Amino acid sequence: MKGIQKTYSMKASEINKKWFIVDADGKVLGRLASEVAKVLRGKNKPAFTPNLDMGDNVIIINAEKVLMTGMKDQDKEYFRHSQYPGGIKFVNIKKIRKEQPEFVIEHAVRLMLPKSRLGRKLFGNLKVYTGTEHPHQAQKPEPLDI
Repeated sequence: MKGIQKTYSMKASEINKKWFIVDADGKVLGRLASEVAKVLRGKNKPAFTPNLDMGDNVIIINAEKVLMTGMKDQDKEYFRHSQYPGGIKFVNIKKIRKEQPEFVIEHAVRLMLPKSRLGRKLFGNLKVYTGTEHPHQAQKPEPLDI
């Protein structure tokens, strides 16, 4: 039994994190969110380990200029519930995009991450901003091509 290969599992001390910047101007929301979720999770790295936060940090700028296909610009609604009987609330995407355009991208990416402690930790590595300015110049983010 000499030829048995063992699966390599990365340790937390071996993780190398980088910063990436993505311009959302002219990008389709779902395609952008799935690529960003993949980078946040670390699935683009060869030594991916599912139980560790080994993904990179991602900055998204121009959140207000993200595109949606079809009639989603008018028809899409976000659902909330207050946990009280009859507490259902629906908010149209036009209102959300006007008041807080970052929410649209954050919501799409959050739903593509694991629903666990790890997913909440990974979501903290995402920064979304309207406009082209962001306070992370010191991290020297590299552009991420999507």
